[in-house]
Formats: sequence, structure tokens, C-alpha cells
Amino acid sequence: MPEAPSKEYPVVIAGAGWAGLATAVELSTHGIPVLLLEAARQLGGRARSIRSGDMIVDNGQHLMIGAYRSLLTLMERVRVDPKKAFLRLPLTLNMRRGSRISLYFRTPRLPPPLHLLWAILTAHGLGFNDRVQALRFGRKLPTLEIPASGDISVQALLHSEAQSPALIRKLWEPLCVATLNMHTGDASARLFLQVLRETFLDLCRHSDLLIPRSELSAVLPRPCADYLERKGARVEMGQRVTGLQVVNDTVRGVKLHGRDIAASHVVLATPHLISRRLMSHHAPLHTVCEQLAGLGNEPIATLYLQYPPRTRLPTPVVGLENTLSQWVFDRRVCGQPGMMAVVISARGEHTGMTADAVTARVAGELRRAFPGWPAHRHSLLVREKRATFSARPGIDCIRPDNATALHGLWLAGDYTATGLPATLEGAVRSGIRCANAILEQVR
Repeated sequence: MPEAPSKEYPVVIAGAGWAGLATAVELSTHGIPVLLLEAARQLGGRARSIRSGDMIVDNGQHLMIGAYRSLLTLMERVRVDPKKAFLRLPLTLNMRRGSRISLYFRTPRLPPPLHLLWAILTAHGLGFNDRVQALRFGRKLPTLEIPASGDISVQALLHSEAQSPALIRKLWEPLCVATLNMHTGDASARLFLQVLRETFLDLCRHSDLLIPRSELSAVLPRPCADYLERKGARVEMGQRVTGLQVVNDTVRGVKLHGRDIAASHVVLATPHLISRRLMSHHAPLHTVCEQLAGLGNEPIATLYLQYPPRTRLPTPVVGLENTLSQWVFDRRVCGQPGMMAVVISARGEHTGMTADAVTARVAGELRRAFPGWPAHRHSLLVREKRATFSARPGIDCIRPDNATALHGLWLAGDYTATGLPATLEGAVRSGIRCANAILEQVR
């Protein structure tokens, strides 16, 4: 069995993304010695800030919601005030088709699910029958259950609930792509329902939009590093774990280039492809490696366009319908007036286009949506080819738990069995659960 954690045999966490940071903070809070190793020179993993010339942007435009309870609790623990870190707005959908509004609704401050029902009832752009069917679907949310083994696509679910093609195109397809990073025909109805329940059925504030007021690294990664330093944890950058030390089906440490590190427990908080590579040489882990091999990956692209500072959106976030562009964020919120972040989620024709072609296409779509805008001055396209796992029907059947078949070896990441799609909340929730499982075993 693993040794008790100590300075000589700490809990070693490989990967300082949001899951690894959450694991480290939770363990350090309870006095457990931690060594956090990160292969890159920067914390944050797939949700971090990057520099391009004079610009500091994020490697993808992220949007949080009020239902991210684990994330908000973690921020408060590391002394970040969510009220200062985010612009908080009631859920507002502002969808455009060309220069015209195709759908607009805003949730009021009413008890759930009345806030959602009222928003649908008063929405601009929905016909009478569409409102009725959407309301019926909303009323059934608390009782709709889909088992992992009987999962279906979101499209099949919506058709079974008599949602019209116009309602799917204007409302459910954009929400599905935004939350699951897959189109309705390919996405898991089970995961989609879980997102809707957590967002709309508890507190009305859970559906609020939380837009970061600064770059992502300042929202959580840097405050977590400061907290870990205060707690005496060690954080080492530029340290890539290359293998595991295993004796009698028990993890004893990790291997790095040029040295070995002994450990009481090892947490792999790396992307699932890297975790699988590290575990593939150990027979007891073959089953979990097969699970990870089946998770797949889906891309997200974010195009940053810098316009003159006076250029702005009518609302902080605008959705575009029937275009390559899906969501446009006004970076004025985080102190970058005139900069627009255009998000293109899920697989599509953009994956085979050059950066120049994507930029020209998106810039043209924005010109048509906002005819008074001047030309952009410069641009930056950020592609994350493996942004999320594939949230397809049945995926919950193969998502692994935090514990593995080796004593003392753990997994943390949004791909584990959190019940959520690949979100920052899922990553943080997985990290906290992993830490609590280690604490139980240590005690």
C-alpha cells in the first residue's frame, strides 16, 4: 500500500491545469504535502493566457455560469472574489441571422424554473407553437432521465419532445454546441439534460453568465499558485513526467527526464491521451487505457479580431446563426476595448481551412451582422485540436473513476465520471473529488 504522505513521500500531481490545481489546493488545505509538476512553463493547461506581440489573450474564450459551484468555491478558497473576477449577467441569448435578431430572451429574477419559462414565454423570435413546445419541454426537465446504457442523441431527444426545426436551430443547437462542443445530432442527450438541470432547476442565479474581467491566468491559476506557496506546497514548472514507478501493483513515484521522485500517491491530471500513454506499460491499467482510448477529442477555435476601441457589441455576447462564427464576445469586459473573440466550436469545415481563410470568412460575417463596423486591424487564430473529449451518446459508460487499479494512482480531469461534459467546472469537480478520495484513504 502507499506510504503516508510526507515531505519525503508527497502526493505528486502531474499536470497543473484546473483539475490538477484543484487537487493540489484541496490536499494542501488539509495539510497534505504536495508536489505539483507541470511540463509547460505556465499554469492553466487548456485554459490559460497566452501572449501574441503586445496582446494578452486566452487560448480559448471561456464563459462560466452561476451553476459552477465547485469552481466558485475554489476561487473563494484561494482568495479570489468572484464578484470582482466576473461580470455577472442574467442568462441572455442574443442570436442574429445576418443583421437581424432571430432570437432574444433574458431570464428574470424569478424562482426556477419560472425564470426559464418566463424567458421562453416572452422571447422575441419564437412562434406561438414553438413557445408552447419549449415550455412543455422545460416543465418535463425535472423528470427526464436517460441511463448511460440507453443514451441517445440530443437531436433524437428533441424530436421525441416535439421541438420544431426552427426551435432546435435557434435555441437548442446553439446551447448544445456551447455546452457539449458537439452538434445535436452527435451529442449525448444524457449530458445535455444534466447541464440543463444544473443550470435551470436549482437557483435562478445558476443560469447567470459569468464573463471573466481579466485574462484566465489571473482568474484561477496564479491565485492557486500563490495559495499553494503559502501552504508550503512545491510547484515545479518545465517538469514532464515520463513514466510511473510501480512495485507490486502499487505506485511508488514518477519518472522524469534525469531523475526519479518518490511519492505516497500519484495523481495524473494530464490530458487523457497523455495519461493513457503513461499508464499503458502496466498490465493492471489496460482496461482504463482502453476506456481512455475511446473518449476521442473535439476541437475549438477562437479568432481574436482587434477593431478600433470604439467598436462594441450591443450585448457582451452575441450568437450568430447559419454562419461559421458561432459566438462573439466583446473583450471590452476584460479591459480590451475593440477586441472581439469569435468562438467556433465542434467539428466543421473550419478544421480544414487555413488561418487566413477562417479570418476572411469570419470578418465578412461580422461585417454583415454589424454593417457599421470598420475593418479590423489585426487578428490571431487559436486552435485547440483536442479541446474536449467527445460528448457523444453512451460516453458516460466508459468515463473512468478517479481511482485506478493500481494502489495510490489516481486520475483527475474533466473526462472522468463527473456527469458533466468537458467544462472547467467538471475539471475542478474532478480534482476536488480526487483529493477527497486520497484524504479518505490517508485517514
